[in-house]
Amino acid sequence: MFEIFLKTLPFFMVIGVGYGAGRTGFFTEAATAWLTKFVFYFALSAMLFRFSANLSLADVFDLTFVKAYLSATIVVYVLATAVAFMRRIPMQEAAIEAQCATIGNVGFLGIPMLALLLGEPAIAPVMLVLAVDLIVFGSLIVILITGARDGRVSLGIFRSIGLGLIKNPMIVSIVLGLAWSGLEIPIPGPLNEFVILLGNAATPGALFAIGASLASKSAERVSVAGWLSFCKLVLHPAAVAVAALIIFPVEPYAAGVMIAAAALPVAGNVYMLAQHYGVAPHRVSSSILISTAFSIVTVSLVIGWISML
Repeated sequence: MFEIFLKTLPFFMVIGVGYGAGRTGFFTEAATAWLTKFVFYFALSAMLFRFSANLSLADVFDLTFVKAYLSATIVVYVLATAVAFMRRIPMQEAAIEAQCATIGNVGFLGIPMLALLLGEPAIAPVMLVLAVDLIVFGSLIVILITGARDGRVSLGIFRSIGLGLIKNPMIVSIVLGLAWSGLEIPIPGPLNEFVILLGNAATPGALFAIGASLASKSAERVSVAGWLSFCKLVLHPAAVAVAALIIFPVEPYAAGVMIAAAALPVAGNVYMLAQHYGVAPHRVSSSILISTAFSIVTVSLVIGWISML
């Protein structure tokens, strides 16, 4: 277990360097925003395109896998929503809290880290987790918040969701990569070297950007943020483990990758949504900060456990 911790530690050390740069003001919030945009639109997209171009749709899509991950995530999502309602908070805030409890940093942290720690075969399961998060739960949060505000669900909501998915570079790069793979055309040498070179910037860039962005986060509403962090770091991977290993038995390696992806801390894009809709951004900020700090230990424990499956 200690060896696993030592392997994950360098990833969190880069996050720590980014945090220090942001906290001291050496890296401003504007600089962090531009670095995040570079990673999101260019480096991570290049990495995802290269990975998916070497896979087929059959390699990526597994219905049993989707059922296991989706059902477990829905259970935790509903639990977090129920607890929020028990505290008598409105639907919009409950939806944001449920998102914190279930959506991990798969894009910026999961893909680069799990691909290196668990090997390249982990890429397909991680991408499938990312796709479910973006398509299902990314759409659900928009429906719940917009529906709660308008008092109804209009067709315009689905148009906005569709446009959002089409404009998401992670979805686009995965689709383009799978399409290229489907055509069975080898990637030309210069293009392959280009996406490798650009994609190699994704891991350090994403980790540094996570740390720098955490520097602007504050730990407010710690009790609620602690509960949401517990949901994300403990309850979510536990529920996924039960679903993937017992209820919908998934191939052990893929199940382990799914569990590791579920153990990741709260995703930064939840904060972007909270800011965009003006719903509990400080609560989300605290959840990201606390869950990322504790994930240094919890992610190592989970990866150590799944390595024995």
